[in-house]
Parts: sequence; structure tokens; C-alpha cells
Amino acid sequence: MSDINAFIEDNVKKNDVFLFMKGSPDFPQCGFSGQVVQILNYLGVEYASANVLESDELRDGIKAYTNWPTIPQLYVKGEFVGGCDIIREMFQAGELQSHLTSNGITVKEAS
Repeated sequence: MSDINAFIEDNVKKNDVFLFMKGSPDFPQCGFSGQVVQILNYLGVEYASANVLESDELRDGIKAYTNWPTIPQLYVKGEFVGGCDIIREMFQAGELQSHLTSNGITVKEAS
């Protein structure tokens, strides 16, 4: 399991915004992952992602890494922010945008 922890840690530290999701940003394979992708795309945030459906080890490993039972999981600057419900609530309250900009991540202004 240490290899998967190294993979997780490497990705969350190397990328300012990283999303562990089911599917890919171009083809989310669950509604919750799709919602987080829509929010990030709406905000124009650059992010990297990993598809947990490609590996049972990754799917189990990310849950153990954060002690969080669900996917998707969003990380900003190496810090776990939350899953779909938290991200959606933060976005609706404007807190996600503030969190991203306070971490030096550019977000698109609402049109």
C-alpha cells in the first residue's frame, strides 16, 4: 500500500489542484464526480485528475489516505478540501472561489 500512498502524495503535492474521481474530466462516470468537474470547469480552474475506477488499490488507497469514505475528493495545494457535497456548498456560498484565490489559484470571474 505504500506505493499507492506515494502515488497519491506525489500527485496532490505536484499539482495545485488535484481531483480523485470516477472517470475522467471529459467522461465522468458518476454524477458526483461530474458535478465537481462542472464546478471546476465553470471556474476555469486548471486541475489534474486520476480515475479511481482504473485501480482497486487507488480507490481503496485514497479513502484510507484521507480517512474519507467517498469519491470524488478534491485537493488544493496538497490539502484535502472535500467531496462533492462540500465542494458544491462551498461553491454556492462563494467559499470555494475564495479558498482557491487565497491559495494563488486563478478563477474565472462570473459572467
